Amino acid sequence: MKKYILGVAALAVLGFTACRKIEMDGQPIIIEVPGPGGGTGGTTGKTVTLKGTITKDTTLRAADNNTISGFVYIDNGATITIEKGTTVKGDYLSGEASTLIIKRGAKIMAAGTASQPIIFTSSNPNPVSGDWGGIVLLGKASINSNNAGTGTTTRLYAPEGGFSNSTNGAVAGWGDAVAPAAVDNDNSGTLQYVRIEYAGNAYLPNQEINSLTMAAVGSGTTIDHVQVSYAKDDAFEWFGGTVNCKYLIAYKTQDDDFDTDNGYSGSVQFGLIIRDSSIADVSKSEGFESDNDAQGTTLTPQTKPVFSNISIFGPRANANSVGNSNYLGSAIQIRRNSSLSLYNSAIIGWTNGILIDAGTGRATDLNIGSAAGNDSTLRLRGNIVFTSSFGTAMGYTVNGTPTGMSAATLNTWFLASGNRVVTTAPEVNFTRPFDYSNPDWTPTGNSPLVSATAPFDFTDALIAARPFIAKVSFVGGLAAGGEYAIWHKGWTKF
Repeated sequence: MKKYILGVAALAVLGFTACRKIEMDGQPIIIEVPGPGGGTGGTTGKTVTLKGTITKDTTLRAADNNTISGFVYIDNGATITIEKGTTVKGDYLSGEASTLIIKRGAKIMAAGTASQPIIFTSSNPNPVSGDWGGIVLLGKASINSNNAGTGTTTRLYAPEGGFSNSTNGAVAGWGDAVAPAAVDNDNSGTLQYVRIEYAGNAYLPNQEINSLTMAAVGSGTTIDHVQVSYAKDDAFEWFGGTVNCKYLIAYKTQDDDFDTDNGYSGSVQFGLIIRDSSIADVSKSEGFESDNDAQGTTLTPQTKPVFSNISIFGPRANANSVGNSNYLGSAIQIRRNSSLSLYNSAIIGWTNGILIDAGTGRATDLNIGSAAGNDSTLRLRGNIVFTSSFGTAMGYTVNGTPTGMSAATLNTWFLASGNRVVTTAPEVNFTRPFDYSNPDWTPTGNSPLVSATAPFDFTDALIAARPFIAKVSFVGGLAAGGEYAIWHKGWTKF
């Protein structure tokens, strides 16, 4: 009885200032703050806090104050819809790394517009990198890991980050009652015109949460026009899956920008990677990092995505701007039996362009095939590496048994495969690529990226077989003019 009276008293006091609605069956906590002149203020002024597991369809509105507190799970069968122009804040004061987790069978429908983007950011008045966790999409598509399953008939994957355990069902992949078999066209929803800021929390040592994690996400999912800024760990990471993405921006990431693992096989076109010379991770930072799995095994499906039209701006504006000593020095590291392929992309301001790391186990360099690359599963074609006077196009390391490949052979293969090395300074070929206060990454009209001799390649069999990838007449993420020169403007923040 005493507990009941105290509850009534507390609600009575609250009633003078707000109408509080608390749903205990999977709905968010909603606090309606009175508007001017009394009442609840119509549709404005509500504070909506997402906590725990959401089991019912929920809509976050642009007029409200929306917060993610702790690990928030959208359960199987539920959809969270986020109106265009909405801001959602991750609670940086919670005891956990506040993270929005879309479980298998759930959906997120976050369709912003160029004029009204959806913003996921920190609740910290003075936000910093790693204030909150980020967004995690867990799908039912193919993946080569089985770290949350048993036997040979399952492929269940629990991503790192501390949010997945044996009871909450926050795993990706297939082989249980939720997904008896892989669903490669699985649909986890929509992310369009979305910014994710100050996320990527290191929840525990070796348990980092990426700003946008996509684990076994299927090709029915729509992901385009997404900017990740100031990520503490990786900006975008794909663990298996088949999802295709367009118009991605990684801005001032601490660790890696695009990380692909565990059998990811989708397509990604049009991207900007923009590094800051003073920001890097102790684990070494790269634009791309790609593994088949952590051990470099031959598990299938193999990691073999195709990326096209990416501009990768590194930390080195010139030979003297070494930047943070934690930079590994390579824009792209392909290792551990990965067959990631890169087409029609530009690498600018890195000590080394592409590093093929044979590593241990089955060597990555076996995936490049002959010197012409026609029999390869790892293809690099139509790319331009701007080395200026301080960099090299290709690098090669062997941590295990040598395979016969050498750096000289690798460079021969690279040039024979339709790529180019340009030694003129990047400032000649882009507008203001390293002006951190007023940047402009658009290529100049006489840049080799947009000239009549630009080496772009959309006819190679591997890329031609992917209709998701549009055929354009330039190399890199941006054209010198037209619609492909402005896709990164209006909805972004630099």
